[in-house]
Amino acid sequence: TAVARCHPEDFNALRGRLRLQSPAPFSLRGKVALVTGVAEGTMLQDEAMCFMKIGLDIERADCTARLLDSKYHVLLPASEEVGGSLDYYQWGTLLRSLSAFRAYHKIYRDRISASRVAELVILNAQMPRSLRCCYDRLTETLEDLCGTSAPECQRIAGKIHSGLRYRQIGEVFDSGLHEFLTEFIDGNAQVGQQLARDFMMVR
Repeated sequence: TAVARCHPEDFNALRGRLRLQSPAPFSLRGKVALVTGVAEGTMLQDEAMCFMKIGLDIERADCTARLLDSKYHVLLPASEEVGGSLDYYQWGTLLRSLSAFRAYHKIYRDRISASRVAELVILNAQMPRSLRCCYDRLTETLEDLCGTSAPECQRIAGKIHSGLRYRQIGEVFDSGLHEFLTEFIDGNAQVGQQLARDFMMVR
């Protein structure tokens, strides 16, 4: 598809830096933002762009869910350490890794807590890397791509989206955050696999 000349050059430069065994320090986040920004600002708004957006949102949602699960399940502190300085530092690090630290304090204006971090990165529709926001965009892009047809991937994505739209954070914790995230990760992967079957004849 049509794309600005600088986009392939930026992409190849980024790939080359990543392949080096001992790359010089550079901002991976900034380079990725540059590549995606150039693509979205210069590519035709056609099927290729739709697939790129869908892939980006699937990957972003997967990373968010796995990061949150690693903090809550793998790094879960002893009961006497919950709410302590180490716990606070770990939640703050998670927010920074998702570029959500300032957003958290703008919304809640309070000490960092597990339930509020989870609410922000799972259910907040205004947080770009939240599961809800990713699926808001993903389902909208699928509607543009599919038109009047209704492939199986769209049904699966719609089901996940509905669960994120109408669920409250208390329900997530009542059923188990780890269990919720595991189910989401599996469903999110299923969307990608079914997308390949529906559009790329992959069996």
